Amino acid sequence: MKRFLRAWSHRREKLRSRPVADFTYRAVVGVFGLAVLLVGIVAIPYPGPGWAIVFLGLAILATEFYWAHRTLSFTRDRYDSTMAWFRRQGWWVQALGAVATAAVVVATLWLLGAVDWTAGLVGVDHPALESPIGLGA
Repeated sequence: MKRFLRAWSHRREKLRSRPVADFTYRAVVGVFGLAVLLVGIVAIPYPGPGWAIVFLGLAILATEFYWAHRTLSFTRDRYDSTMAWFRRQGWWVQALGAVATAAVVVATLWLLGAVDWTAGLVGVDHPALESPIGLGA
């Protein structure tokens, strides 16, 4: 792995000496990293690796942009301290956090029309299940 990283670092340094190639490389890393970051932000309230995707997106951006490196360090520190605080709380605070997370998930699924679509699969049809923004089935 060290050999791979050394070879990659050498190739990257060669790109830095060519302004157009350097700009293109940084632009591609920026677009790709931003796309991964946005997917992670959308995935945060859902079960699964939302925060891991956010950290991955920031790590991709941090390979080329100093602001992303600072943001990654700041975000990781805040995430760790918030999760440590949350684990120290009583069961009722943790349960309230789970209920709030579930409410965010259901609300976004409702807005995206997934609740109405799923209800239609089982034959339930009610106007309250329809997305207020007109998405879905």
